[in-house]
Amino acid sequence: MLVLASFRPRPMNLAAVADPALLSAASALPPHYVGQEELLAALRARWSGHHFNLDRLDQLHRAVGVEGRHLALPLADYEGLDSFAKANRAWVEVASALGEKAARLALDRAGLGPGDVDRIFFVSTTGIATPSVDALLTNRLGLRDDVKRTPIFGLGCAAGVAGVARAADVLRAFPGEVALLVSVELCSLTLQRDDFSIANAIATGLFGDGAAAAVIAGADRGSGPRIERTRSVFYPNTEDVMGWNVVEGGLRIVLSAQIPSLVRERIGGDVDAFLRSSGVSRTDVRQWICHPGGPKVLEALAETLGLTRDALARTWRTLEKVGNLSSASVLFVLEQTLEGAASGDTGLMLAMGPGFSTELVLLRW
Repeated sequence: MLVLASFRPRPMNLAAVADPALLSAASALPPHYVGQEELLAALRARWSGHHFNLDRLDQLHRAVGVEGRHLALPLADYEGLDSFAKANRAWVEVASALGEKAARLALDRAGLGPGDVDRIFFVSTTGIATPSVDALLTNRLGLRDDVKRTPIFGLGCAAGVAGVARAADVLRAFPGEVALLVSVELCSLTLQRDDFSIANAIATGLFGDGAAAAVIAGADRGSGPRIERTRSVFYPNTEDVMGWNVVEGGLRIVLSAQIPSLVRERIGGDVDAFLRSSGVSRTDVRQWICHPGGPKVLEALAETLGLTRDALARTWRTLEKVGNLSSASVLFVLEQTLEGAASGDTGLMLAMGPGFSTELVLLRW
């Protein structure tokens, strides 16, 4: 009789696993820029014949602190998007082109070409496609036919940080590989023209369109700031805080006023626990790479973490200049940070999104 000895897995020596490197980040914006006042005027004209408080719309748009946004299409073309099918076709077309632009720039900055990419991660929450957009990008970029594709849908604003984290987690096991992360969010194509809710009014003033990409390499393939640790924090029974309701006209925004309260209640403790696990504290963090969720969210974040406005200057500037670009926004902030960080700096990437959840990444220069 064959007797099998009990098997006990050998604990992994984490100290022996070298950290992946963040080689580059790049952003891309559609050419169709519209100032906030022009966009507000278009919405007022669209909704003036309905039972809708236009003064309240003005107030909400001006409160978000956004000067203007880049749109996937010329403003006049949105009137023709009278179905989810039409809006989603536009999403696929623009997402492919804009994602390619950001990806090529990120690869060029990393000193690499499409043939060097072993894995591509694609994140978005503003449209759907099968095959997913990463397949279209594989063709457009000329990636190798053995590239490994990972599309990620539904993480919303958290997906930029989550994409960096998931790529880094995989590259710890494959230190000789290179990963390309691409995020494209075309929030304007989700506009629900017959939704007169406060959430939709805020969304029309806050969210914009854009793409970003990052190149991440295993420890054997490149040098740069090291992705030392990642963490996800899920908050049970908060799925109604942020997301989409899928309706006949497409994706209808779910945006709770509860978000700033959640930030105040949870972020401080979650960040401190994460930093402690790496032997650092808030005061050690020199680079705060935070998602620009909106003024109330950023004010709550600064309050709970004890941060000055200067500590979040890049995040505030991104919100002001291009709006909240969902998952892509934090990569815009990362791009600026890579240009200004110094050797020896510690950085924290942070974003919250549907779930409700928080994504955290610790960087060391």
